[in-house]
Amino acid sequence: MAKRESNVDRVYDDLRRMAANFTFKPDQRINESDLAARLGASRTPVREALNRLVAEGFLTFQSGRGFFCRSLSPQHILDLYEARVAIECEALRLACTRAGSDDIAALARFLDDSEAQYASGEVIDVLAIDEDFHLRLCALSGNAELSRLLRNLNDRIRYVRLIDLQRKRGAEPRPAGHRAHREILAALSDGDAARADAALRGHIERRREQATEAVRIAFSQLYVPQE
Repeated sequence: MAKRESNVDRVYDDLRRMAANFTFKPDQRINESDLAARLGASRTPVREALNRLVAEGFLTFQSGRGFFCRSLSPQHILDLYEARVAIECEALRLACTRAGSDDIAALARFLDDSEAQYASGEVIDVLAIDEDFHLRLCALSGNAELSRLLRNLNDRIRYVRLIDLQRKRGAEPRPAGHRAHREILAALSDGDAARADAALRGHIERRREQATEAVRIAFSQLYVPQE
């Protein structure tokens, strides 16, 4: 039993990574037999993993037709950003009443420790640090379900966020570091829920506004052969 569960988990991890990175093209039908052969697994763990990924929003299922990769459209990405705002702002509201001074100080140390890399690191490292900050901030709410939802959204939106950050890095070779994060944390530390909410919304929605262009670039990278 343990070996079977381990195999299912391995297949799930592989497929989740492929789905998150759009190894499957948007709206592409997924061939279960080919996948099983590619992953060196039987169709049973592949089917279990595909069903889990449908439940998590990475894939879709059409009765009589099978599994498909999720769509990639500006509206879909905007929907994810709106959900992210709702989750993070609710978590921050709770954090304003639940987070202790030691918790806030620990998050401030995280910002200090990661400042140099956030300001000048590779785009993928910058995104990882950004996600880590927001997850740590969400955790201050004390609500594990909000943290779980945020992790899921991060994984589903990461591909487009990487493209957006790459484009931003090309226009702004020297990022501002953790400035927006520090504004959010300062408001939280002061117990100013309204200011914290405004800072967080503004921080997320500035990137949301660039979603249409980021999706266009994503399609060009997915479908146009790279030199």
